[in-house]
Amino acid sequence: MEIVTQILPFVFLIAIMYFVIIRPQNQQAKKHKEMIESLTKGDKVVTSGGLIVEIKKVEEGFFSVKFNNETEARLVKDAVARKYEDEA
Repeated sequence: MEIVTQILPFVFLIAIMYFVIIRPQNQQAKKHKEMIESLTKGDKVVTSGGLIVEIKKVEEGFFSVKFNNETEARLVKDAVARKYEDEA
């Protein structure tokens, strides 16, 4: 019985850490993954570096993106921070 009273605070601490830290991070990661999978040609995104680019082509591990009329590049899907919503 004494060992149960010694272990119980650790169990509560682990449960609190799960619900406060681990679970919200997993939910956020799942939402981010779903957002990346839903992106299509023509969508504008903000990269983790802060650039706003337009998706020209969706490929398996990356996007072909357009910075302006002349500049195109490849962007790893993990580098997409969020979808850009026009303020207008």
